[in-house]
Amino acid sequence: MHDTLSYVATDPIYRQHHHNQMTFGLTYAFSENFILAISHDEVVHGKGSLLGKMPGSDWEKFANLRAYYGFMWGHPGKKLLFMGQEFAQPTEWAFEGELPWELLKEAKHAGVQSLVRDLNRLYRDLPALHRRDCDGQGFEWILADAAAENVFAWVRKGGEGDDPVVIVCNFSSVTRSDFELGLPRAGVWREVLNTDAGIYGGSGAGNMGQVEASAPGAQSQPASVRMTLPPLSTVMLTPAR
Repeated sequence: MHDTLSYVATDPIYRQHHHNQMTFGLTYAFSENFILAISHDEVVHGKGSLLGKMPGSDWEKFANLRAYYGFMWGHPGKKLLFMGQEFAQPTEWAFEGELPWELLKEAKHAGVQSLVRDLNRLYRDLPALHRRDCDGQGFEWILADAAAENVFAWVRKGGEGDDPVVIVCNFSSVTRSDFELGLPRAGVWREVLNTDAGIYGGSGAGNMGQVEASAPGAQSQPASVRMTLPPLSTVMLTPAR
C-alpha cells in the first residue's frame, strides 16, 4: 500500500525513478496470503482522500485513480477498499457524517463506481484473476523493467483450462501507440477492461476491443502484438474464444 500509493502520488515525469515501488511487492507476494488493503488510516488525520493524493489536473487525478484500481485488481492478493473510495470521494473520511453519495450524479464519480463494479465482475468471472492469488505459479512478469515508459505488464494464470489474463499498465500521461508487447499465445485477444474507456470518464483511447498477436515473440513470450496503451490506464486482455 505505502509503496504503490507513493508511486501514484508522484508526478508521471518522475515516476521512472520510483519504478521499483510498484514491482517490489512481487518479491514477497507469495510468502503469505495477502490482502491488498487501502485502509482507513490513509484517508484520515489530515492525509486527504485517495483521489486527493493523485497528481495533475482533475482529469488526470481520476485517470490515475482508475489506473491504480486496475493495477490493484490485476495484482495477486485479495482486494479491500475503504468506504467512499469506490466512487472517488474527494475529501478525507469523516466519521461524524455520511458519505457524499450525491457525487454519483457527476459522471466522473459514477464512472469510478462503474469501474469498481466491472473490476469485481471480472475478478469473479475470470479464474486467472483469483484462483492462484497466493501461488507464484499463477503470476509471470512480461515487462517489469520499462521504467522510462512507466509501463508494467504481467500474466495471471488460473488452473488447467483457464484462460490467462494479461494486465498492462501505462502510468505515463501520454498515449503509447504501436507499443510492442509480448503475449503468451498467438491469436485474437479481447480487451476485457480499459480504465480509459469513455464509460468510466476516460479519453476513449484503446484498441477497438481487441488485438491480434502473432510470431515472432517479444519479452520472452512466444507471440507479440503492436497495441495502443492509453494514458494513465490499465488494460486487461484475455484470449478470444
